[in-house]
Amino acid sequence: MSFKIWINHHRRQIMSALTKRLGSAHLEPSLEVGKQIQIKKVLIVRPNHRLGNQLLTTPLVQEIEKLFPDCKIDIFAKGGVAFPIFQNYASIDKIYKLPRKPFSNLLKYVMCWISIKRKHYDLVINGDANSSSGRMLTNLAKAPLKIFGDGYPETKQLYLDYQHIAKYPVYNLRFYLSKLGHTLNKEDAPLLNIKLTQEEISNGKSTLDNLVKNSLPTICVYTNATGSKCYSEEWWESFYDKLKTNFASNYNIIEMLPVENISKINFQAPHIYSTDIREMASIITNTTVFIAADNGVMHLASASLTPIIGLFSRGNKAIYEPYGNGSIALHTEVKSQEDCIEAVKNMLH
Repeated sequence: MSFKIWINHHRRQIMSALTKRLGSAHLEPSLEVGKQIQIKKVLIVRPNHRLGNQLLTTPLVQEIEKLFPDCKIDIFAKGGVAFPIFQNYASIDKIYKLPRKPFSNLLKYVMCWISIKRKHYDLVINGDANSSSGRMLTNLAKAPLKIFGDGYPETKQLYLDYQHIAKYPVYNLRFYLSKLGHTLNKEDAPLLNIKLTQEEISNGKSTLDNLVKNSLPTICVYTNATGSKCYSEEWWESFYDKLKTNFASNYNIIEMLPVENISKINFQAPHIYSTDIREMASIITNTTVFIAADNGVMHLASASLTPIIGLFSRGNKAIYEPYGNGSIALHTEVKSQEDCIEAVKNMLH
């Protein structure tokens, strides 16, 4: 373990211990409070710069839009990735861009926190119960109604998929509002959705057609990931050979490259490189199946409403697995490459 990772690990442990009780003294909502407050302005706190974590917030935004059609939503994020994700959401009023590295831009970091303190909201939602800064910002914000992210025992029993990080904020919101007199919604949580326009989808199709130069459906792989989630070149080259053997006669097989412009299959497949996440999504949505390990681009593909086969090497499948659109998640410590190929066949057929 590197010194930087060691420091971050212990920093998170210390901050979690200091902030875990934030919100415990906040009053539980009641029917009387629900009669007094109209929810017109909501703040979602999700101070994380990673693409996947911001995309996993889109179901919560959709839930709020459905419940309160005239509501305006502010999002407190870290880095600039939230802007292209939410640009087609009419309900989004403001996105606070928290610097990724606070100590290199301390003044801007402090001013972001102050700007939250100055505004008044009807409801504040912490999008991740395990985020220390999220809990602190939720506590700091001015609002009569606050959801810190801690689950109710009833929600965990009511929703079997409560563990999923995109779903439990939705379920917490529903149960919290039921205490204010709202009818408890037991439906599935909304899907991830980047809300591509028809023009973006058409442009993505043109880009894909220019690459493959035929009318066959396309299988897209994304071979990169971070840390222990990343599979080796040997694993991907073996899997790519199996894909070609089973599908090359009837399908295009392409690779989408990461921002580092690297390939775990040594650029053997026709490939696409882009740093524009909406352009990437517009291309992915024109493919038939997207295959990737657990990473932000897997969630981007899910948000483009494309069927996903998500490959998981760690025990976090229930938290981050792709869902909807016929997507499935496979734990590769249990499932072999042959099992993965069978899953692709089942999805295609």
